[in-house]
Amino acid sequence: MLPLSILVNMRSQPWILVGIITLLICLTVNSNSEADKIVSLPGQPQVNFQQYAGYITIDNKQQRSLFYYFVEAEKYPTSKPVVLWLNGGPGCSSVGVGAFGEHGPFKPSGDNLVKNEYSWNKEANIIYLESPAGVGFSYSANKSFYSSVTDEITARDNLVFLQRWFDKFPVYKNNNLFITGESYAGHYVPQLAQLIIRSKTKLNLKGIAIGNPLLEFNTDFNSRAEFFWSHGLISDSTFEVFTSICNYSQIRRQLQTGTLTPICAGVYKQVSREVSAFIDAYDVTLDVCLPSVTQQAQVLNQLQDIDVCVEEKTITYLNRKDVQEALHAQLIGVTNWTDCSGILNYEMQNLEIPTIHILGDLFDSGIRVLVYSGDQDSVIPLTGTRMLVNGLAKELKLNTTIPYRTWLEGKQVAGWTQVYGNILSFATIRGASHEAPFSQPERSLALLHSFLLGNPLPEAFS
Repeated sequence: MLPLSILVNMRSQPWILVGIITLLICLTVNSNSEADKIVSLPGQPQVNFQQYAGYITIDNKQQRSLFYYFVEAEKYPTSKPVVLWLNGGPGCSSVGVGAFGEHGPFKPSGDNLVKNEYSWNKEANIIYLESPAGVGFSYSANKSFYSSVTDEITARDNLVFLQRWFDKFPVYKNNNLFITGESYAGHYVPQLAQLIIRSKTKLNLKGIAIGNPLLEFNTDFNSRAEFFWSHGLISDSTFEVFTSICNYSQIRRQLQTGTLTPICAGVYKQVSREVSAFIDAYDVTLDVCLPSVTQQAQVLNQLQDIDVCVEEKTITYLNRKDVQEALHAQLIGVTNWTDCSGILNYEMQNLEIPTIHILGDLFDSGIRVLVYSGDQDSVIPLTGTRMLVNGLAKELKLNTTIPYRTWLEGKQVAGWTQVYGNILSFATIRGASHEAPFSQPERSLALLHSFLLGNPLPEAFS
């Protein structure tokens, strides 16, 4: 109860009441965020930054909630940008894949976590969001939600999440916001950015970055044939039938609808036989994980300095009860946490919605766009992405401000880049996979650093 002296002053000086109400609201918000603070993850090394995890309710009536993992910047978090990270799929986990497999502060190693020296929270505050509901720890009590999830629903839920997350963490409301992701996030990220602009939501959105993104169905998937052929994975004759008889966009479309024709089935079988089952399509130069042959997997890890079995280790770690308790996470409607959802029925026809032109819409609002490609990915190859970005620049009559050139990091060529009109950038990450920060963490962190500052990628050695 408030002291009598304050109550008397409130009647004569109403501004005191306003101040008290504001203070109470702030205390309530802070207590909400404090409830999500992670004391320590099981097996983690000691760190100096804060971590939070928990749920943001999107729809009270349907009891739909999205799970997030938030890592504050290592230094000066209140002055650093906020970066939202979305993995693709559709239906794969940003926490499991993005945080623990790519650029989060830790990676699983046995029963413990080891520090990731190239964590993105060196540059920003990072929110890893499991979206849509049905992915990872995110859920809907109304199971009918899972039956047909669309891009429109996902964008709307992600916007509600952002609004309510900033209400929970008001200290970051004035920070610059960047939305990032990879793969099917080529839909999630531009669509969310467009919705923020159209809804006039008061978020300080400055830019988006999308890696190996699906932007246009036919161009992206049909570039696979040339990529396979140029890397020696298929023969000249197979390349010919893969481009003239039945291309990959046809095969993908038919597989999704269960209408694979005999002729396309024959081409698909021929391509699969030559590529083999022992090549990782997400990085055609990387060895695959052989968890049943532990010793061999350990040898591969030592040789490459890349843990090709990190996905399996992450699944084991996030299914531990003590880990789930530390993350304030629950398994609702599922018995196990999985890296990609087994209950979500995404409307796969949405894959054919082109999002390349949304990027053009963002420019009018001054939103910077970075499109980057790990150059060893055959799933969404750089050749198709580069063609789409170049075509968009021509369509919008954007002048080339930085001609195609190398960029450098760590005394090596880190990739190639081109910039159009100081607002649209394309870059490759040399030697990187579909999930670029997984296989080239140092180069990916350097890319993020330049992007957040609005600087060109370095021409000189760092």
